[in-house]
Amino acid sequence: MAGKQGKARTGKSSGRPGGSIGVRIIVGLVLVAATVFAVQGGEWGTTDLVRQRTRLARVIHDVDSLKHEVDSLRKYRTALETDPALQERIAREEFGMVRGNKELLYRFIEPAPVAAKSK
Repeated sequence: MAGKQGKARTGKSSGRPGGSIGVRIIVGLVLVAATVFAVQGGEWGTTDLVRQRTRLARVIHDVDSLKHEVDSLRKYRTALETDPALQERIAREEFGMVRGNKELLYRFIEPAPVAAKSK
């Protein structure tokens, strides 16, 4: 028994389950890497899903805006086809037309540029 008490510990086996600190660190790093891969890895990671959700919301908003614009244009087309006041206003503004015998239309045009004399 005297020989057993005099031996110095070598530090290889601490008597605790789980082994040395290096093994624990490696196992911890593997667990962290597995967790990161589970959250971010693969074809559709978490950030990809968030980006897609944001893009979907933007596309839905754009589609709603376009539907509103199409509805407005349909109403304008209907008014253009059926509303005489709108037709007259466009004829006056765009084409310079006049109504009746009491109105006169004066157009002022710029003189044509004179070509430079060549020698």
